[in-house]
Amino acid sequence: MSQVSLISANSYHLEVLKPALEKLLAPLGGMKAFVREGDRVLIKPNLLTGSRPTKECVTRPEIAYCVALLVQEAGGKPFFGDSPAFGSAYGVAKSNGYLPWLEKLNIPIVEFKGQRYATESENFNHLRLSKEAMDADVVINLPKVKSHLQLTLTLGVKNLFGCVPGKMKAWWHMEAGKDESRFAEMIVETARAIRPNLTIIDGILGHEGNGPSGGEPRELGVLGASSDVFALDRAMVEILGVDWNLVPTLKAQAKLGLLPELSEIEFPLQHPRELAIADWKLPEALMPIDFGLPRVLRSTFKNLYIRFIKEPIAIYSEKK
Repeated sequence: MSQVSLISANSYHLEVLKPALEKLLAPLGGMKAFVREGDRVLIKPNLLTGSRPTKECVTRPEIAYCVALLVQEAGGKPFFGDSPAFGSAYGVAKSNGYLPWLEKLNIPIVEFKGQRYATESENFNHLRLSKEAMDADVVINLPKVKSHLQLTLTLGVKNLFGCVPGKMKAWWHMEAGKDESRFAEMIVETARAIRPNLTIIDGILGHEGNGPSGGEPRELGVLGASSDVFALDRAMVEILGVDWNLVPTLKAQAKLGLLPELSEIEFPLQHPRELAIADWKLPEALMPIDFGLPRVLRSTFKNLYIRFIKEPIAIYSEKK
């Protein structure tokens, strides 16, 4: 039986947040249950965009900092990485205030590079995934609770799509986007291949409405953690009051036998019903997942422009 640890949490202040995370992880054995001395630990936040830094579109840097601190205290060697759709992990992290936090702990940010990996999937016999994620001794997944214009919600499983190198995301939208179920299954298979050792979801402040970046912040007051990312997502939709059949990634999990019933999950601290809300806002209307070739080309050029022209100019200007 999978364990999902859930607690009410309402503050990103370090003196409150770090003890809250320690309380959250205690039923799972604490950070030392996941990290051994000398382990290279990838901390994978949601670094979606640098364009709306005050709208709760990304995992809060305070959570990433506290998790990294706990990893160091357990003897691990944390590093940060992600593959934003536009720009670099460094550039998006910088725009969202990550750099001072990472500098305090002397933690590097890596840019993901792709490599083909065989999978267990019947429909995807290989996937191109981040070598940095696949080679890490431990992967800690730090998603943000958000509504999503294409996939209804983005939680722990969807956050691992960030382990697909940037331009491959647009390619998948073109290759599999015409079939919602196939696209969602690809994301689930990506999560299964990455196999995060631990997922800690940032639901203190979520992002509702026309997410993942066009909505608005929403006080949710929840932290969740599990070694089973699929069970954690199942618990979170219960808290949000969203039918899992409306969420393509959860439907794909069910198809693949990876979606537990709520009664099959152990909740050692708080149960989803204790944390449930009644009026979480989903997108006003869903957008197609499919990217046609012109959009893929525009997306690719936009990414190249941000990474190799806009971000370097900003860094150069700062240095002057």
